[in-house]
Amino acid sequence: MVTNSQRSLPPPPRHPTSCCSAAEIMSVLFFHTMRYKASDPRNACNDRFVMSKGHAAPILYAAWAEAGYIKETELLKLRRIDCELEGHPTPKLAFVDVATGSLGQGLGAACGMAYTGKHFDKSSYRVFCLLGDGECSEGAVWEAMAFASYYQLDNLVAVLDVNRLGQSEAAPLQHNMETYRKRCEAFGWNTYVVDGHDVEELCKAFWQAQQVKGKPTAIVAKTFKGKGLNGIENEDNWHGKPIPKDRVDSLLAELQAQMQTNKPLSPEQPNEDAAEADLSPISLPSPPQYATGDKMATRRAYGVALAKLGQASQKVVALDGDTKNSTFSETFKKAHPERYIECFIAEQNMVSVAIGCATRDRTVAFASTFAAFLSRAYDQIRMAAISQSNVNLVGSHCGVSIGEDGPSQMALEDLAMFRAIPTCTVFYPSDAVSTERAVELAANTKGICFIRTSRPDTAVIYSPEEKFEVGHAKVVRQSDSDKVTVIGAGITLHEALAAADQLAAEGVNIRVVDPFTIKPLDAATIVSCARATGGRVITVEDHYKEGGLGEAVCAAVAEEPGIVVQHLAVSRVPQSGKPQELLDLHGISAKSIAAAVRATFAN
Repeated sequence: MVTNSQRSLPPPPRHPTSCCSAAEIMSVLFFHTMRYKASDPRNACNDRFVMSKGHAAPILYAAWAEAGYIKETELLKLRRIDCELEGHPTPKLAFVDVATGSLGQGLGAACGMAYTGKHFDKSSYRVFCLLGDGECSEGAVWEAMAFASYYQLDNLVAVLDVNRLGQSEAAPLQHNMETYRKRCEAFGWNTYVVDGHDVEELCKAFWQAQQVKGKPTAIVAKTFKGKGLNGIENEDNWHGKPIPKDRVDSLLAELQAQMQTNKPLSPEQPNEDAAEADLSPISLPSPPQYATGDKMATRRAYGVALAKLGQASQKVVALDGDTKNSTFSETFKKAHPERYIECFIAEQNMVSVAIGCATRDRTVAFASTFAAFLSRAYDQIRMAAISQSNVNLVGSHCGVSIGEDGPSQMALEDLAMFRAIPTCTVFYPSDAVSTERAVELAANTKGICFIRTSRPDTAVIYSPEEKFEVGHAKVVRQSDSDKVTVIGAGITLHEALAAADQLAAEGVNIRVVDPFTIKPLDAATIVSCARATGGRVITVEDHYKEGGLGEAVCAAVAEEPGIVVQHLAVSRVPQSGKPQELLDLHGISAKSIAAAVRATFAN
């Protein structure tokens, strides 16, 4: 798309051919079909656009320059360190809701936006997503296709830019348009196959899409990579490559000769039927209703807390991947069925949908499944950080303490996974009270939040009035004669307390610390406790050694002289067995902790 404002500008330094294939599509979308306020890209009432084929970012920037939002001088600084127009779109830009570039994820986020518009906002705004044909090899695209069809998201339009060529060779279906049609229709989408370079056909297809009720629409556009670039159009080996300098002037002249009007373009205005985002804090309507000593699994307490939070705010929504009777998100569903989204066994799409739901602060989204299965969606989680998303993810069934189900169901990598994500706060509550407070805090914490919940029932150790803060640990057992500091979380905190009782009977006192958040970790409390116990620290976790609680503690005390950390963790792939048998087998039970304390003190 050569815009009026771009005539004197050089072509984009990268991906011009991918932009050219989408030129007419973007022109029709931005200056015929979509309704939005060009001066206010994040207006709640605006139609949404997701550039799933994120490498075509320059044409997105060109569209917003033509709309008058981006200055021409900024286009000249594309990809430079002093410019926010990056190589792929990110929400540093007000007109970008989700980061793209890792292909196959845009449609899932668009599904979340469309579901929110239809069911939560009950607004007339529509959602458009531009996909490349290459990314349609990603399974996540078809997870999203199934989701949109199942929920009859007739406010969603996916445009497939079928330009035949991938990065290194032709896409699998090349220009087999009928197969694309059949696939989309088989997934329950209203589908049109069009010439993606015919403006009239595109206008008609977008108009027809708006008339269809009960189905999302796929517009399958046959295009040519590098359209309009003589000697480059539809040729291999041009993906991501700049136009040679000696050809720029002649190619621009050819394109400009095709322009038929200098008339300024401006979008239609949206309907004013979506409320401004509610940014007020969300608080539990009542304190936790547990007495010290009560037995309650933290996964069950999560469901109770989420239902209570939903009572406090209409913004709170819950998603799950067909594990709601195990994660206990079903408690929320029973209380607020209109704000629960069943995503079925499609965790990648579930995370993308949650990210989409949370855009523009429309909802406070909590998505849950077994923590082990969130590893399948790690790329979506990684991109959520780049998207500046405020999504909340909850993983149950962590560690060997789940018991007989065996290693495929045991999350033993999740702490490492989430600790590596920038913007992520990692909660690891150890009882029902701290779980309720973790849910409340997550709802009000910027960035990604991960809450790790456990399967077994554990004793309530905190009073309902106990205050919790992000990055503040709790010292749950201490005396003036403590010999060792033991740091546990979740199930291992209870094992540490049991070990403390055993050792106290032998005349040995230990200090027991509950970190509450693994990231950020309360380094000050840990260092203080370590110094009070002669520099002796033992960490114990129901997680692999790599990247979990132990390594977080080691990092926190790395520059402190005289502190030695012993690390008890799961050191090999586990097996089925009873929870207590497995805790003993992997050396993270009360018995193992007590033995480690004796050995440490003896040395």
